[in-house]
Amino acid sequence: MAHVLIMPRQGNTVESCVIVRWKAAEGQGVGADEGLCEVETDKASFEVPAGEAGVLLKILHPEGDDVPVLAPIAVIGKAGEDWAAALKAATAPAGEAPRAAAPSAAPGPSAAPNASAASRPAPAASGSAPGVSPRARALAAREGIDASALAGTGPGGRVIERDLRAALAAGPGLTAAARAAVASGASAPRSGSALGGRVGIADLAAGPAAAAPGAAPGREDTRREALGQERFAETPLKSIRRIIAERMRASLAGTAQLTFNGSAKAARILELRARFKAAGPESGLAEVTIGDLVLFAVARTIPKFPSVNAHLVEGKLRVFERLHLGLAVDTPRGLMVPVIRNADLLSLRELSAEAKRLAAACAAGNVSPDELSGATFTVSNLGAFGVESFTPVLNAPEVGILGVDAIVNGVAAGPDGRPLLEPRMGLSLTVDHQIVDGAPAARILKAVADAIADIDLLLLK
Repeated sequence: MAHVLIMPRQGNTVESCVIVRWKAAEGQGVGADEGLCEVETDKASFEVPAGEAGVLLKILHPEGDDVPVLAPIAVIGKAGEDWAAALKAATAPAGEAPRAAAPSAAPGPSAAPNASAASRPAPAASGSAPGVSPRARALAAREGIDASALAGTGPGGRVIERDLRAALAAGPGLTAAARAAVASGASAPRSGSALGGRVGIADLAAGPAAAAPGAAPGREDTRREALGQERFAETPLKSIRRIIAERMRASLAGTAQLTFNGSAKAARILELRARFKAAGPESGLAEVTIGDLVLFAVARTIPKFPSVNAHLVEGKLRVFERLHLGLAVDTPRGLMVPVIRNADLLSLRELSAEAKRLAAACAAGNVSPDELSGATFTVSNLGAFGVESFTPVLNAPEVGILGVDAIVNGVAAGPDGRPLLEPRMGLSLTVDHQIVDGAPAARILKAVADAIADIDLLLLK
């Protein structure tokens, strides 16, 4: 019997992977340990080996497909072997065997079986339901879809993000009034003007011929083109960039974000960094950076303020005993936030080493997905780029994130009362105002600034 290759699970937090590139074509021979395709999650990329030697009989998902974990992606066997029979046998119900996702080799209406333009589930204030993944639930809430009404293609029939996107691709949702009108015989247009792109009563009155976004250009569009409208390149967002865009939008839409700006005296942290660098490799401190010292100050300060070492989950504040510190990292694939576990228990050397290890793994694209989840508070450092102030966006469901800005000279009063220049590090603290009020946020920012200003004393504690 031919071997059915499934999308492997990459950590407990990954529910689907995007196929970036197939490294073999149908009909080509492959080795058991040969990398058959490259896939990526919203967090990392990796190769999937063939698993068994033979001929690649069938590719079940093309490049660019977002495939649920444990779903079949290819069939490998002997030349001429019936791949369809092998796939049917592998995906037939048997006890608790996971449901297989339908292959997308033949795109069309069957690729989105969950809803039609007129029958897509009615909007709901919340997409939460048993058997709905967290990412699917968040997307359902943003788009106004009742996720519980969808057929799931995830393991055990679970509704996952892929199912929500299929419903969105099938057509617009309906407002409650529009749904009632459609049930009475009205025809729904292809697009809507109500919240989230849903079809409302006004859209029904306009009739089904209402043009959808992206329809053929009209007379005005043609005229502008004739006048020499500037050309442009348009590239759809893919994989990690698309996920980042969705998460940032969801974070801003679902939280009450408020940013407080301040600064910390930076003379001692600059002096300490210079001393570490001069001490040489044998000290074990030469590689400690200013950023590492800031992380250490945060790791020793934030646990004193439980309200920001927390997650806001479905109306409940989940306060954590340990600080799991998220570290925003710029990579060629986009922003990643690896997590330094139990950061409040680590020494400066340990914290510095772990931060460098995670950043290197992100840059190389081989960071574990589990290392990119579970942060309880995040630090985003743009100081090296000369940024003096910015508004960091919460990494929901976290309720706090610290932006670290550049060190610049500020004016202060000297011992004799005369003005003098002193280096100061800008700090930008964003909190969820649903949880943290202004005065507590100001106290948190001041505590972090004081810890940075007296970093040498903090190391003695």
